[in-house]
Amino acid sequence: MTQEDAFLDRDCVFHGRLAPQYARREGRQSDVSALNFSQRQGDLRERMEDPEADPEWMRNSYAQFRHVNRLVSSWRSLYRRHLRPHMARQGPTTLLDIGFGGGDVVAGLASWARRDGLHLEITAIDSDGRAFAWTKGRQWPANLTFRHARAEDLLAAGERFDWVTSNHVLHHLEDDSWDGFLDVSRRLGKRVLHCDLVRSRRAYILFRCFVAPFFRHSFIAEDGLLSVRRSYTLQEMHQRVPEVWDVRPVFPFHQLLSHPADGTAF
Repeated sequence: MTQEDAFLDRDCVFHGRLAPQYARREGRQSDVSALNFSQRQGDLRERMEDPEADPEWMRNSYAQFRHVNRLVSSWRSLYRRHLRPHMARQGPTTLLDIGFGGGDVVAGLASWARRDGLHLEITAIDSDGRAFAWTKGRQWPANLTFRHARAEDLLAAGERFDWVTSNHVLHHLEDDSWDGFLDVSRRLGKRVLHCDLVRSRRAYILFRCFVAPFFRHSFIAEDGLLSVRRSYTLQEMHQRVPEVWDVRPVFPFHQLLSHPADGTAF
């Protein structure tokens, strides 16, 4: 741990009074110096992955995703730099989002495109029925459709899209499902953007200090800390994916996996 990270950790323990309780619930010590960030902790499981997770806390988590993603994700920037330049002014552009979670990221993409006068039609899928149930009875942009489905189902049905995206999905993949996920997303879309976290001690400390304490009665704080530990470093991601994929860092503490790797997705 660097001197700066140690200072951040001490400041977090002093000011972020909720942080130790997250550590206790996860069975971890609250001292970040005791955690190992040199290796990915792929065996960890997040609370939202539990089919028996508290329904109220699940709903609260879906509702709070829009706030946490505004703080830690960069999809507005990704839309401007990577998606918008490739959207046709005439005729629709189709986009498939895999694992929509709370639906906030795709809702943002749909709204930004409409404001820019672009015809973007988004299909957002999630294999978790609880996420799909969350979308019911809420107002969403007219160019956004939610479906309870798997990517493999759409591929088998012959559906194809101009773009395929995902947010914070990659660190959930088991080792034996990586190749299949990348292959399916590549076959479904002409261009693919998968955005996920980058594992680091500093990312963990900053999330614990300045994000986690603000999200109550949900799994956001606890699962967010687990997500950092489950994520890949940039070097690990380069080693994980075939050369036909491009890996680039994204601020803050994220990485973007894109296909094709020849730069046409940029």
